[in-house]
Amino acid sequence: MAGFLLFVAEFALTLGIGVVGVVGFLALGREVLDQDAAVFDARAFRWAHRLLGDNQSGWVEQVTFLASRNFITAVALLLIGYFLFLRRHRWYTLLVPVVALGSITLNLVLKNTYQRPRPLLPLVSASGLSFPSGHAMISASFYGLLIYLVMTHVRRQKVLRWVLIVLLISLVLLIGITRVYLRVHYASDVLAGFTAGLVWLLIAIPLLQQIEKTVKNRTRSSPQLAEKQPE
Repeated sequence: MAGFLLFVAEFALTLGIGVVGVVGFLALGREVLDQDAAVFDARAFRWAHRLLGDNQSGWVEQVTFLASRNFITAVALLLIGYFLFLRRHRWYTLLVPVVALGSITLNLVLKNTYQRPRPLLPLVSASGLSFPSGHAMISASFYGLLIYLVMTHVRRQKVLRWVLIVLLISLVLLIGITRVYLRVHYASDVLAGFTAGLVWLLIAIPLLQQIEKTVKNRTRSSPQLAEKQPE
């Protein structure tokens, strides 16, 4: 009974966060389409420069690189190799590319749906469309996945677990701020990217967990499958 209640509570919490995320993203998208976010975005540009200071493009670009497609792809491949050959957890080898590649693909779809140009006078070169921010969306989903892995695997060392979680959350937020600082994205792009990345993560993890449970149950109920698909 306690396990069932815990499942219901987790499901309700996940569903609630997902619904709020979808509504929030749609609200941001409407503000962008109606051009009602201009004042907020202008204030965010000024705030980011006051926060980080002038002429900080060097280290800021290094931070923002941590959410680039090339970097995320390389780290994702390392994680896949780790879970495939060292931990031998085939479901995590599926979860990592689904979250990473799915986030990249969904971002491209959303960008082409909203067709928002990038801000004028960027501090570094940037191409493509602006809404939602790809760096923000990818960082929220991928580093959010790392937070999930830390929460599920680093259980005995509570101090280390919370240190890693705080560092990862701080990194995601800093990546978002750097995109605004460099003027390659509006703040509304970044907020929408965070929201979309979180929603995608909340969809991908439970979905793959359910697929895992279904396959395991079928494997246990079929001796032939159990021989062909050892744990």
